[in-house]
Amino acid sequence: MAESKTILVVDDDRELIDAVRTMLERQGYKVLQAHDGHQAKQMVYNHKPDLMILDMMMHRMGGFPVLEHFKDKADAPPIIMVTANEGGRHKAYAEYLGVVEYIRKPFSMEKLLDSVNKALMPEDETPLE
Repeated sequence: MAESKTILVVDDDRELIDAVRTMLERQGYKVLQAHDGHQAKQMVYNHKPDLMILDMMMHRMGGFPVLEHFKDKADAPPIIMVTANEGGRHKAYAEYLGVVEYIRKPFSMEKLLDSVNKALMPEDETPLE
């Protein structure tokens, strides 16, 4: 089913975007990219991705204003936040704003892929833990 899913990767680190894109495309996902929060918001409205992978710290507009913008929007995609920030308050705020996963950098591609697959899994197929 991955071939029908579109993922927006938002990060100002082009090398990271390239690595994530390669990994996701190998799994059959369609990947869009944005390099700051302004671009991310436009991409969501223009392309309606199924999932967003969002960096917290970026030039121009970081991840938190994007999360705040989409918090109460019913048509917003689920969001996985990635960050090098170690702060617990940031994680708590991101979770309050509705992220489905909060991943600290550096992370393994396997961990990210696992989070992506869980986020895109239909609710009726969610595995029991």
